[in-house]
Amino acid sequence: MSDPKYEIQRKVKEWVSYADDDLIFAQHGLDITNGEPYRQIAFHAQQCVEKYLKAYLVYRGIDFPYTHDISALLKICAESADWTDRLDDAKKLTPYATTLRYPGVDNVVTRDEVATAIEIAVRVRKFVRTALIAEGLDI
Repeated sequence: MSDPKYEIQRKVKEWVSYADDDLIFAQHGLDITNGEPYRQIAFHAQQCVEKYLKAYLVYRGIDFPYTHDISALLKICAESADWTDRLDDAKKLTPYATTLRYPGVDNVVTRDEVATAIEIAVRVRKFVRTALIAEGLDI
């Protein structure tokens, strides 16, 4: 039988690893010179934020709905975290999860918007990692 604490930490580390992969892809996506895949880069920045918030919730043992809505995830995190109000601008990344990934939506993502999305993702990463470490996760 496995140790429940170990299993939670393993799951959280997996969420964190996937989130970090999304951030790395987004950051390196800005270096692409053939075309401007900004929608896809923005998607990965959003995914980094979403996965870090979900990692925190997993660590805290808090159930969360299947959602890409950063606002909803921040609201759930706020029930046990005091740092969520400083990440309010992360909410604007939510549309990058779905609506901007499919044809028919008239929105264009600019390089500046992508750069901002990546900055937000980096900041969310920092806040959540700091919280997880303060709460005893060894990452």
